[in-house]
Amino acid sequence: MNIYVLVKQVPDTETRIKTSGTGIDENGIKWIVSPFDEHALEEALRQKEKTSATVTAVSFGPGRAAEALRTAYALGVDNAIHIQDDSYNVFDVGFAAASLAKFLKDADANVILAGHIAIDSQSSMVPAMIAEHLGCANINNAVELTIEGDKVKVRREIEGGLATMESASPVVITAAKNLNDPRYPSLKGIMASKKKKIEVKAASELGVDAPHVEVVGMEPPPPRPPGRIIEADSPQAKAAELAKLLKDEAKVL
Repeated sequence: MNIYVLVKQVPDTETRIKTSGTGIDENGIKWIVSPFDEHALEEALRQKEKTSATVTAVSFGPGRAAEALRTAYALGVDNAIHIQDDSYNVFDVGFAAASLAKFLKDADANVILAGHIAIDSQSSMVPAMIAEHLGCANINNAVELTIEGDKVKVRREIEGGLATMESASPVVITAAKNLNDPRYPSLKGIMASKKKKIEVKAASELGVDAPHVEVVGMEPPPPRPPGRIIEADSPQAKAAELAKLLKDEAKVL
């Protein structure tokens, strides 16, 4: 059983983001593994402990993305693959998905795990697009995973409850927060990860013919206008003044 985990490097949630031209200013940013991908990594490692599967972490992105793979090594994955694209931008999901799908197809992946959403773009598009390229099932928001031979059974969150789904491999599964509690890397694992080999493949060498998204400009949203306090002698008068403002100024009534 070959389990591949998609690991995305993102800015720490406490990092203050500043725009710079067509992207963000990366000076001073602390980069981390996207938190939902941590749940995917944890589940892959648990399945490895149960089934003796081989776990490979894969990251698509610029050179710095290798640090996310070092984290995956520290946690206990067997292999790490960096599909390097130094022109990568976070909105180019079509090209990223096509490139990852081409690699995963050639790698004969059985189970592909990823976080159900990336916290930088708030997007969950890439796993679904990979499944489409591979022509396989895509099961989202997993909270329980069982692997039996070449079959997988997944309990997933749906609105108002849970659903149980089964699929043959290959299959793409995205991890919900309730799937598990991710482990922390041990000091021994961290030290060992520094010596392990990360296989690097240039995205251009995969031969993917997919359109690119080019960012022509990026800027922060305009500041919110200051709030207004309605002064009046009674609640009824305040309500009347509020209704007047919503009608005459905001134009929402």
